[in-house]
Amino acid sequence: MSKPANALPRILVLGAGLGGTIAAYEIRDATKGRAEVSVVSDSDDYWFVPSNPWVAVRWRETDAIRVSLPPVMAKKGITFTSVGAARVHPAENRVELRDGTSMSYDYLVIATGPELAFDEIPGFGPDGHTVSVCRTDHAAHAADVFDEFCKNPKPIVVGAAQGASCFGPAYEFALILDTELRRRKIRDQVPMTFVTSEPYIGHLGLDGVGDTKGLLESQLRERHIKWVTNARVTSFDDGMAHVEEVGEDGAVKKVHDLPFGFSMLLPAFRGIKAVYGIEGLTNPRGFILADKHQRNPNFKNVYSLGVCVAIPPLGPTPVPVGVPKTGFMIESMVTAVAHNIAAELDGREPNEVPSWNAVCLADFGDGGVAFVAQPQIPPRNVNWSSHGKWVHLAKVGFEKYFLKKVRSGVSEPFYEKLALQMLGINKLKETTKEDV
Repeated sequence: MSKPANALPRILVLGAGLGGTIAAYEIRDATKGRAEVSVVSDSDDYWFVPSNPWVAVRWRETDAIRVSLPPVMAKKGITFTSVGAARVHPAENRVELRDGTSMSYDYLVIATGPELAFDEIPGFGPDGHTVSVCRTDHAAHAADVFDEFCKNPKPIVVGAAQGASCFGPAYEFALILDTELRRRKIRDQVPMTFVTSEPYIGHLGLDGVGDTKGLLESQLRERHIKWVTNARVTSFDDGMAHVEEVGEDGAVKKVHDLPFGFSMLLPAFRGIKAVYGIEGLTNPRGFILADKHQRNPNFKNVYSLGVCVAIPPLGPTPVPVGVPKTGFMIESMVTAVAHNIAAELDGREPNEVPSWNAVCLADFGDGGVAFVAQPQIPPRNVNWSSHGKWVHLAKVGFEKYFLKKVRSGVSEPFYEKLALQMLGINKLKETTKEDV
């Protein structure tokens, strides 16, 4: 556990998903050899999760969105292990691994993503009566279930359960299913219902962005998809979803028993077991507490980014609705963390604040919806949404581009930085005296 007095500071990144992988690259570049960077993951592979809805209808094979991380990390001079974390001990500056060993650190960056809380609703999830697109192995299993479903079409129920904080993929998957069913010429045999905890269609956990309410309602209407908002799912049986529709006063307004032959709802998230219940580190749901610099207020050498970060909901809703952490928002956290750790290594206080700007592309196969929110949490300087076939093409291009970044070990090529500057989309807020 101890290290030589002249050893470099150890920066440990916990997690190797979208945020953790890019964070490792960017921190390595920002510290310029002044620190040892290590990554702890529970897998050797990086999966491009935004493509999971495509995997679930066989528009993508899993290997097409996979990157083997050990060779890339080795090329970047980053120590990597896929043993996985058992428990974080922030008071001792160490992470206990699943094999019983520990890794000490000078700085810890928590980027674990969430635990999927399927168990909070009876019969929910891949081990119950519904499928999932939250992980790539889940999506691959969903593809097998969908193939069997298409041999004997029945109703479909898609959406997001109470407490969910990621709504874009739910809309995306519902409309991808519509497109694929039409391609297979069986859409006319499949009634579809969209079930969501949002107070209205297009809320997205963000009180809407631009006209997402109108755009998404229009898409659902055009595609003959019914919906239930303010929905609280009580349980799933084999082939039946039991849903309570809640009124503005919190009382049950209507009960829906929705039959299905295929169903995917996004679950609520919570913190992973390695951090859950650590006083001063997490909130009651196990999400990591962080200040505006992404630094924990109680353990000053612990930073966090991505879905694992605690962000309070925008306001009260009849059914619990979380705030999403979108891809660009996470990348802005990555850049802030990298700059702030570099500042600390220079003996300065962290002063960079992530912009939390959101750029989102929701693909429907034959079109899609895009939105830009600057910042993601209102009130906003930019509040824009649009739709069209161009969104599908943009999503395909972004998938290829992002996977290339991960494979090459580069967090932000110069042309990406230039393009963002030209569009006026920044990852960091302008520093003010209050931030210093």
